Amino acid sequence: MITLNTYRMAGDFVHDSSMQGEQAAEGVPLPFVSLLEFVSEIYQKEPELLSGNDVLWTFVNFAGEDHTNFQTLVAFLNMLSTLASSQEGASKVYELLQGKAFRSIGWSTLFNCLSIYDEKYKQSLQTAGAMLPEFQEGDAKALVAYLNVLQKVVQNGNPIERKNWFPDIEPLFKLLSYENVPTYLKGALRNTIATFVRVSPVLKDTIWTFLEQYDLPVVVGSQVGISGQPMAAQVYDMQFELNEIEARREQYPSTISFLNLLNALIAEEKDVSDRGRRAYADPSEKWQLVVACLQHFHMILRMYDIQEQDLDSVIDRSQLSAVTQPSSLQMQLPILELLKDFMSGKTVFRNIMSILMPGVNTIIAERNSQVYGPLLEKAVQLSLEIVILVLEKDILLADFWRPLYQPLDVVLSQDHNQIVALLEYVRYEFLPQIQQSSIKIMSILSSRMVGLVQLLLKSNVATSLVEDYASCLEFRSQECQVIENSRDDPGILIMQLLIDNVSRPAPNITHLLLKFDLDTSIERTLLQPKFHFSCLKVILEILENLSKPDVNAWLHEFGFQLLYELCLDPLTCGPTLDLLSNKKYHFFVKHLDSVGVAPLPKRNSNQALRISSLHQRAWLLKLLAVELHAAYMSSPHHREACQSILAHLFGQDVVETGTDVITQSLILQNNKEHTATRTISKTKVSELLEVVQFRSPDTTMNLSQIISNMKYNLLVEDILRNPSTSGKGGIYYYSERGDRLIDLASLRDKLWQKFNSVYPQLSNFGNEAELNEVRETIQQLLRWGWRYNKNLEEQAAQLHMLTGWSHIVEVSVSRRISSLENRSEILYQILDACLGASASPDCSLKMAFILSQVALTCMAKLRDDRFLFPGGFSSDNITCLDIIMVKQLSNGACHSLLFKLIMTILRNESSEALRRRQYALLLSYFQYCQHMLVPNVPTSVLQQLLLDEQDGEELDLQKIDKEQAELARANFSVLRKEAQAILDLVIKDATHGSEPGKTISLYVLDAVVCIDHQRYFLSQLQSRGFLRSCLMSISSFSSADGGHSLDSMQRACTLEAELALLLRICHKYGKSGAQVLFSMGALEHIASCRAVNLQGSLRVETKLRRDVAVDVDKQRMIVTPVLRVVFSLTSLVDTSEFFEVKNKIVREVIDFVKGHHLVFDHILREDVSGADDLMMEQINLVVGILSKVWPYEESGEYGFVQGLFSMMHILFSCDSDRPFLSISTRSPENQRKSELSVFQLCFSLSSYLYFLVTKKSLRLQVSDDSPEYHSPVSLQQPTLNLLCSLLNGVINSLERAADEKSLLLNKIRDINELSRQEVDEVINMCIRQDLVSASDDIQKRRYIAMVEMCQVAGNRDQLISLLLPLVEHVLNVIIIHFQDSSGVFNTNGSMKTITYGAEPDSGQEISLLCGKLIPLLERLELLSEEKVGHNLKVFRRSVASLKEMAIQKFAG
Repeated sequence: MITLNTYRMAGDFVHDSSMQGEQAAEGVPLPFVSLLEFVSEIYQKEPELLSGNDVLWTFVNFAGEDHTNFQTLVAFLNMLSTLASSQEGASKVYELLQGKAFRSIGWSTLFNCLSIYDEKYKQSLQTAGAMLPEFQEGDAKALVAYLNVLQKVVQNGNPIERKNWFPDIEPLFKLLSYENVPTYLKGALRNTIATFVRVSPVLKDTIWTFLEQYDLPVVVGSQVGISGQPMAAQVYDMQFELNEIEARREQYPSTISFLNLLNALIAEEKDVSDRGRRAYADPSEKWQLVVACLQHFHMILRMYDIQEQDLDSVIDRSQLSAVTQPSSLQMQLPILELLKDFMSGKTVFRNIMSILMPGVNTIIAERNSQVYGPLLEKAVQLSLEIVILVLEKDILLADFWRPLYQPLDVVLSQDHNQIVALLEYVRYEFLPQIQQSSIKIMSILSSRMVGLVQLLLKSNVATSLVEDYASCLEFRSQECQVIENSRDDPGILIMQLLIDNVSRPAPNITHLLLKFDLDTSIERTLLQPKFHFSCLKVILEILENLSKPDVNAWLHEFGFQLLYELCLDPLTCGPTLDLLSNKKYHFFVKHLDSVGVAPLPKRNSNQALRISSLHQRAWLLKLLAVELHAAYMSSPHHREACQSILAHLFGQDVVETGTDVITQSLILQNNKEHTATRTISKTKVSELLEVVQFRSPDTTMNLSQIISNMKYNLLVEDILRNPSTSGKGGIYYYSERGDRLIDLASLRDKLWQKFNSVYPQLSNFGNEAELNEVRETIQQLLRWGWRYNKNLEEQAAQLHMLTGWSHIVEVSVSRRISSLENRSEILYQILDACLGASASPDCSLKMAFILSQVALTCMAKLRDDRFLFPGGFSSDNITCLDIIMVKQLSNGACHSLLFKLIMTILRNESSEALRRRQYALLLSYFQYCQHMLVPNVPTSVLQQLLLDEQDGEELDLQKIDKEQAELARANFSVLRKEAQAILDLVIKDATHGSEPGKTISLYVLDAVVCIDHQRYFLSQLQSRGFLRSCLMSISSFSSADGGHSLDSMQRACTLEAELALLLRICHKYGKSGAQVLFSMGALEHIASCRAVNLQGSLRVETKLRRDVAVDVDKQRMIVTPVLRVVFSLTSLVDTSEFFEVKNKIVREVIDFVKGHHLVFDHILREDVSGADDLMMEQINLVVGILSKVWPYEESGEYGFVQGLFSMMHILFSCDSDRPFLSISTRSPENQRKSELSVFQLCFSLSSYLYFLVTKKSLRLQVSDDSPEYHSPVSLQQPTLNLLCSLLNGVINSLERAADEKSLLLNKIRDINELSRQEVDEVINMCIRQDLVSASDDIQKRRYIAMVEMCQVAGNRDQLISLLLPLVEHVLNVIIIHFQDSSGVFNTNGSMKTITYGAEPDSGQEISLLCGKLIPLLERLELLSEEKVGHNLKVFRRSVASLKEMAIQKFAG
């Protein structure tokens, strides 16, 4: 008190501007005050003059001495406050006031004065009935000036040094709770305290403690007050001071400073009343108070994350009874109370809406006409941001708090004017943050409110809102400066709003803002952006001009994305594609040139633009792919657009006529007179692929190269790789494009938090060097994080563009390439480019995966074009030679593809998933290299057709297939060069890969074996031990592994592939391959395979359970391949001597049959008439195996001989007019297949019978009553009459097949003479209508008809080739019986058998047999070699011999 006595003046002073008129009182040195104010003004405007200005500080020392009134003291302190505006000045001022430079001015004077007043007030409160003394005005103003100096010194002082300047700041709090302290002094005290918050975390916690101890309470009534003591009914608290003190003065410095102090404290970590309806002397101060309150609410909502335990505590309290006392202030969470207010539409919500409800026009008017306009604008901004923060948190809480509290959108929808007011602020152009907030609110509400568009239409604001959004987007597109944070870009926000709403229920905000027709149906809208001002018009103009790429890159990118999403949506697809394909825009082709193949910005100069440019191209390519995929070709606009796109993508035909150059798109041209002058330049497709062919930027997290200190390295890796840091509040976030990036601000905070928790000594003053090391480490990590984000974004953009490129290529190839000529060349270029790019070291694994998919599509299309309808014929005339020599890639091109494909398989960076696709591509390539007619059309048929076409001139088929043979040899040589590496990789996958990887790897080895020469690959597989490991894998298979799971089925597929490889070896290398497998114990390993009850019965019930059905599928997958391999191994039996009792091959096959006799018996008992193709194959295999080895078996305990004989009775006894199988309902193609299978079975049975007759001296009876199929008779031998019945059926089929073959060959020769109707009849006969559409021309129809007739002719020729030896077997068996001169026919009851040494007494039956036989032999004599297509010389000799013998027997 004594310290400030000299500065007091008599009289009362009012702390406002009116005091300036009283400063002329006697004794006040106005010139000195003016001088000090002049010095302050100079250094406030020119702060750089402070540096090294010793003269100034000499003047300061002089001016600080012997102040006799508070006016000069205040002026002097104000000058010090100005001089402390820099770090150097703050240090100087602190030292001046800390030392003894001045007798009566110093920090001690400030703190002593505060303490003195505190002691005086305490004494007064302890004296009963005493009044609080008044606070002298002079003291108050001097203290305010002191506090301003202190605030500037702490605010601008050195961050390290200032920690130790003021160790005790408690005096600053002591006067806050007293009523008589002027409110402006309390404001200065709190503002000064707020500057100490950022000095250190320790000081921040101290401030919290002192604030709770000294400052006024915020509540009144019975709530707990200071120090836990109950407060009286009327106490002096914040609310009282606000309503009774500040409201009367119409000035609110204390309340404002209180809110600002709370904001500062909350900002460093993580209830204040709303603005009252009270009088204000200065309206600006009213809005200043409002802004302070709103900032406090904003900070609470923004910085406090609601935890689950918070919700639990709220739920627990909500379950208390109504009579329970209200919870204490300490139990209330401010953010939850605030959210409750909004979600129930109470005080704070109503007051905030009262700020916003006047509307955007009113706010604009007041901003321009009122002094408080900027503050009002700030209040509107904060109000909108608070609404957004509530909308981000209310959904989670509403699930717990219903029905008392509703989501904010429900509260807002109770008054539609509230929603309209919020959304109309998009019109506010003076502050971008307000526009952004309005757009964000629109985005949230559009995702929640289904009827938002109807609400806007009903409120008559829809039209103005459409124009407002268009204006905002247009204004943003004209900006000249880049907006660093894309989240604050109104243009991007509008684009995201439109994109997000495209697929939402109609009508949605996107439909409204783009001016779709909301009165009728969206899909029938006729978009006219040139006549309606909307976002669509602005977006099309932005994309048309593509101006300011640095500034508008995001707009260009999202513009293409929006159009793509519109074309993808079923409602907006039609109108949008119609608009873009219109000739007025030329949208597709124009942007292929302006965007698609434009040079890519350099990474070093502008990586952000490079990233956006890649995304723009990606969305454009996807958009073009949608047009090519979904466009209606019946529309001339779409047809021309698609043709134009294809022409630009795949090149152009340049036809020179004189001096003119005519450009034609590569649509199918029937007239090829300009073919010689056509040149295909580098296509856009290749150029587009070259754009993305660059090395992907590094996105690895190799922190050892960044952080030298290993102890820091572990801490950082824990932060970056910890899964808990990836969620909400973690260091990762998802960008607008969906990229998972590092949040650099969160990373910085987490790093400091981690370092401070692990190394707490860093906060000490003495660890400056280590602190600097940590600071430098964090800066390096932040720079690395920035580069990581950019590189990750560029890598994602590269993949995105490549994906878009793959879309347009695959759609073009699969759906539209038929309209192009030179398809093979185009497909080859794409395939070659894909393989070349995949093999490049710059190609990442993900890129190679995409490229392999495109290559698969192109390879499949190449194969389809070759096998379905290649096109390119010079006329409508089709010949068989055209089919055989159909245009395909040259051998050189094929070699190049195979070589590059091998290089891609052997690339350094690979994975099994990628190699599986590459293996599939390799298999597709080998399939492409096969001859198109070899599998189904025998050489004899082709040779006959070619002879006819060459007018009798001999034409060797081997000459035609010369290139094919050269291609096969070249494929082998290419593989041979890289055999070691490729076999190492494929065998590794086949041995150690996943089950799908093993399966396809085994099929690759199958294909490699198929093209093998000189047994090279077989020897490699042997020497590497792979064949033995494959056999071991087969033997270790068990059906119990995995039950009926997917893994079990995949393992079964692998087993099937292993068996297929063994079968390929047997077929490729013949008996030598079978001998190799047999020597390795293949039969023993196969017999050990426990595959799906292979050793048990396969018989199942008609009604199958799901798991039983799976078992049946496995049996069909595994049993048939097993039988195929065993049958192939029986080829070795033919080389063995019949009388070699210890023949190992025969014995092992017989042991296998005995070990699986139930399977064989079950298959033999199958009903042939109802068997499908797979069962027929199994029956043929079982019969073939038994016919090879069972004659060597003496035992009859298994009943296989009886089974074979019973099957002979069923098949041989069919009448010629009755079909072998009940196949009347089957298609002709299936009938032909079944007929061939049945006769193959007959051939196997006849071979078995022939073997018994020739080797076992079996003699058949002439006739017998045929018992039923399952007769219990012990042995049902076939009879000679049964063979005659078989011979009759075979001759019928042979004659029919010869006639059909001859007819088909004639039709093939005359194919070019057939009318369209006749061609269609051929196609219908072959049931191939699915290959022809109504728009196909006669050329394609003739091609399909010729191919199908060749297939049928081939089938008939195969049947003839099978029937001729079958007939010979039957004839030879009968001849043997007729030639046996010592045979005597004896009758013994009903059994008439050929015996030896007895008298013949059955001449009548022999005569009857010969009577049936002679007509059949005469029909065989009439067979024409021309029709049959085979040499019948030996065949006719057998027929003639038997006929002669039959005539003799018949006559005898």
